[in-house]
Amino acid sequence: MASVYHPRPFADMTPADFDGSLAVDLRAAFILAHAAAPHMRVQSGGRIILFSDWLARSGRPRYPGFLSYYVAKGAVISLTEGLALELAADNILVNAVAPGPILAPPGTSTDEHQKVADATPLGRWGGEDEIAKAVLGFIEQDFVTGETFRVDGGRHVK
Repeated sequence: MASVYHPRPFADMTPADFDGSLAVDLRAAFILAHAAAPHMRVQSGGRIILFSDWLARSGRPRYPGFLSYYVAKGAVISLTEGLALELAADNILVNAVAPGPILAPPGTSTDEHQKVADATPLGRWGGEDEIAKAVLGFIEQDFVTGETFRVDGGRHVK
């Protein structure tokens, strides 16, 4: 669930900035899956749950300055689908959670917090329990693989 979320306008972005986001947001997910899969094969199956973002799952960026984050989280969706295909024969199910407004970043003002709640159809932030419920849902499933589940309070429809 590691993530780098630092705004940087495209004109100011360096290849190192881009690579840094990919290393944390995408490569870390690959490394996790690559390390876990052999252990899951030994026990005849398992679950790998990765983390993307509601914006990447929605297929449309909304915030300038987060290009590398958006690209990396979109690639996590592709990684999820590719791994689901690669690992299905081993009974390893691979899915992803795509959080929306769950917890406000440090430094979020009361006004900013309320604007996000107002832009969310359910009218509130979700909280970490909503992510835990999504993860538990994937763990309990025996016939779902390659899916990315938005947990965004309906934010993607607004």
